[in-house]
Amino acid sequence: MIWTVELAAALDEAPFPATREELIEWAERNGLPKQAINNLYELDEIEEGEETIYEGIEDIWPDYIRKEDFFHGEEDEGFDYDDV
Repeated sequence: MIWTVELAAALDEAPFPATREELIEWAERNGLPKQAINNLYELDEIEEGEETIYEGIEDIWPDYIRKEDFFHGEEDEGFDYDDV
């Protein structure tokens, strides 16, 4: 499973909290990149009858960098998180 900032950012609007199956269904309906969907399929499965609830992207990829993690001033030019 390989996550990039772009793939993880595609999950920013995901309906967290959600199960693995709910995330896969949402990703397929919303046309996320195939690699992001494949990564969701690779999330750990647990015994039948039990489900893991993912509260956010950090539960899937703990090193995910959010917009708030960037240290820059609002007046700084040349960087736009939305371009990432």
